[in-house]
Amino acid sequence: MAEILTALWGGFELALTPTNLLFIFVGVCLGQIIGALPGIGPSAGMALLLPVTFGMQPATAIMMLAGIMYGGMYGGTLTSVLVNVPGEAASVMTALDGNKLAKKGRAGAALSISAIGSFVAGVGAVTALVFVTPPLAAFALKFSAPEYFLLALLGITATAGMGSGSVLKALLAAVLGLLIALIGMDPIEGRPRLTFGSQELLDGIDFLPVAIGLFGIAEVLASLENTKHAEPMKTRLRDLWLTTTEWAESRMAIVRGGLIGFFVGVMPGAGPTVASLMAYVAEKKFSRHPERFGEGALDGVAAAESANNSAAHGALVPMLALGIPGSASTAVLLAALVLQGIRPGPMLMTQQADLVWGLIASMFIGNVILLIMNLPLAPLFAALLRIPYAYLAPGILVFSLVGAYATSLSLFNVGLAIGFGVLGYVMLKVDLPRAPLVLALVLAPLMETSLRQALMLSEGSPSIFVERPLSAILLVAVILSLAAPLYGVLRRRFSGPAFPGRS
Repeated sequence: MAEILTALWGGFELALTPTNLLFIFVGVCLGQIIGALPGIGPSAGMALLLPVTFGMQPATAIMMLAGIMYGGMYGGTLTSVLVNVPGEAASVMTALDGNKLAKKGRAGAALSISAIGSFVAGVGAVTALVFVTPPLAAFALKFSAPEYFLLALLGITATAGMGSGSVLKALLAAVLGLLIALIGMDPIEGRPRLTFGSQELLDGIDFLPVAIGLFGIAEVLASLENTKHAEPMKTRLRDLWLTTTEWAESRMAIVRGGLIGFFVGVMPGAGPTVASLMAYVAEKKFSRHPERFGEGALDGVAAAESANNSAAHGALVPMLALGIPGSASTAVLLAALVLQGIRPGPMLMTQQADLVWGLIASMFIGNVILLIMNLPLAPLFAALLRIPYAYLAPGILVFSLVGAYATSLSLFNVGLAIGFGVLGYVMLKVDLPRAPLVLALVLAPLMETSLRQALMLSEGSPSIFVERPLSAILLVAVILSLAAPLYGVLRRRFSGPAFPGRS
């Protein structure tokens, strides 16, 4: 314990030098901006800025890039809440309730709880990173193809419990997302499938045009139908901050979301998206008012935001301890280490102790900076909602289409975003939930690759999914996630009065 605290103190001495402090601030500010822009995302933003790190000291470069990584988790909240356009996959769950709160005049509260939840979960995750990296890294090594498949499948089946609508509709939307994910190159055999001869579809359909279309463009199309009767969204100063009741309802959501996010983040390949989904579903189970989820639940926003920020920090555990990237963003960090002439791997914490502890200390500092930035600015961001929607709509559409174009500098993605915008509009009309489709699209590659690898290892035998205790536990969780909503439907159907005429 004393050795750890001594090393951490040395990390703070390194992080608090003027140059490093400046670049921590630059990194979190850039992350905030990049996270708020649909179509870029933290990993892409970090990759674009890799050339800037040439000539920097290794510790300075890594601190700045890490600031972009977790700063992007904060920034993704802004567009999710204010215009219902998730900047990245991890913000989908935030958009689900955050935008509904904004339409009720509670945008400030949604942004405030997001900032507080992200800060508490982020600091908690960095603290855990300090003390429990070795045992958690050992636990992450136990995951192989069967466990990754079942974890992804659990994320898919858990979508049945999302929202307040039909379980069947949620699963139908998830299946549609899986079908869309099949388009592109076969990940094992390397052959094109469902591309119909189109060169643009060889790389598959990217998440961002789908999310931008389904959430941003579809909402604009649906909202413009009612512009004649719609009033400008207004926020009062007293509505911008949390009430005692709201804080009481949200504080345990922050704790649970942070814990789930950290442990999911430690598992390489899972990432903030899976974490936010699992935290959201878990919070709905714990909530005293599950009917509010999908309609503007502040504790749902708190859980999702805490989980995605905690997972972003948790993904550093396998990267620092084993040299295994836990997410796309940590993969870019690994690339930055290699560019700086540092060899990542199990010896990193021994050979580059100053850099590792300086990075950990910088994350404490960066989270404090982000909290200071975000809480005072929540009223400013919420004030955007005072603009009448008829004036906002064209800007949102342009913003969305520019984001879609920025993913690959291709007009094809713009067309995809418009197409999925129309699909999202139709889904709104027929009351099909959109979040399960997007989340299934994100989880499908991990699910498919892991399934096929597992079956190749077992020569086609499904017994591989129950041979190890960890995979067996995950399989039981998948079955329960399917059985629980079905049980709820049957209970509601048969718990009515035996004689309809009696009360």
